[in-house]
Amino acid sequence: MHADDVADAIERMLDRRAPGPFNLAAEPILDADGLARALGAVRIPVPAFAVRAALHAAFAAHVVPTEPGWVDIGTRTPALDTTRARRLLDWVPLHRSDEVLGQFVAALGRGEGAPGPLLQPAGGPVLDPAGDQANAPGPRAD
Repeated sequence: MHADDVADAIERMLDRRAPGPFNLAAEPILDADGLARALGAVRIPVPAFAVRAALHAAFAAHVVPTEPGWVDIGTRTPALDTTRARRLLDWVPLHRSDEVLGQFVAALGRGEGAPGPLLQPAGGPVLDPAGDQANAPGPRAD
């Protein structure tokens, strides 16, 4: 999902004082074939347990910052029904999921984004992007 589409839905929820939860998702649904198409890759069918085992080893070796649980999320999470958001909020995402994924991966490749704890698992306090010590995570000194 593109952040602008999420922000639009939240704005509509607040403006209409719409109660309850809303599922938000963009189309198309990205199954394994859709992921490969979105990334310009060729899909090679591999059992999920093998992918999870390889990711676990890479994560444990600090080669990648992605925890193996993301494989579980990707393989076990059902598609979201966005009917309620579309009906009650008149909400429709403007950005396609495959385009957002492509933009996201390209930004990662360029090193764009802010530092975060997942990218620095060995830890240490991480400053906010402005460098303000008061916004560093952990116990406050005041």
